Amino acid sequence: MSEKIKSDQVKKKFKLKEGQQVKNDGIVSNEVEVLAGVDLSIVKGEFLTIVGPSGCGKSVFLDIIGGLTNATSGTIYLDGKPIDKPTLKTGYVFQQYALFPWRNALSNIEFGLEMQHVPREERTKVAKKLLSTFGLSDFWDRFPYQLSGGMQQRVAIARALATNPDVLLMDEPFAALDAQTREILQNELLRIWEGTGTTVIFVTHSIDEAIFLADRVAVFTARPGIVKTMIDIDLPRPRDGNIRSTNEFANNRHKVWDALKGEVLKAQKDWELASVYAK
Repeated sequence: MSEKIKSDQVKKKFKLKEGQQVKNDGIVSNEVEVLAGVDLSIVKGEFLTIVGPSGCGKSVFLDIIGGLTNATSGTIYLDGKPIDKPTLKTGYVFQQYALFPWRNALSNIEFGLEMQHVPREERTKVAKKLLSTFGLSDFWDRFPYQLSGGMQQRVAIARALATNPDVLLMDEPFAALDAQTREILQNELLRIWEGTGTTVIFVTHSIDEAIFLADRVAVFTARPGIVKTMIDIDLPRPRDGNIRSTNEFANNRHKVWDALKGEVLKAQKDWELASVYAK
């Protein structure tokens, strides 16, 4: 399969505000290194999940792919071209629902197409089809405050898919949902993705979610983040909730946790040291 995204030694540092300092390997600095050289290759149509300790740069990495921020050094390529700004080839679903409160569900989904100057009749047709796909046809005229959290996130995902992106970036999109709604949306996301050629990069803190969704899991180290290991998920598709109770699922979970647990402990130790230094 052809390579869709390539990350070549991507590094990212943030400068702290005046008067703020942090210790990096015992050295006091006014910069925080979040990513320390991420190398990663993602093939077309792949569903890749990323796990890692809090603060390891997972979301920052997505932002660089999405063109929302630039790397300090290194390059990410999309179809062989460097990414330096947002592109219509990429859709983004955030942890927060990020819907426009003054637009109803139909109008929210139409937004990206509207920005592309797609005629009203055509964009309404696309939006109505996605509303039906997500089971929201009866809620087309509801505003975000009239929808549950799960419904709002359905609308957000539908809006991202409306422009038929080559790449869909998802930053913990189900984190704020209850367990039952989260599992329903995981199933719906897989069902819809399997009918497209979209490449998905999905950040999560849930190992079970990462395994259930992914073709491969990228395990990031504690800050500064790099790819510690890539784990192939050897579970058949299509998948449903029953696969979570199999020995194969448990084996994959063990592999991911075995790679991740040391990084989580390191991150916790770093937080404790940072807390002591801040005092």
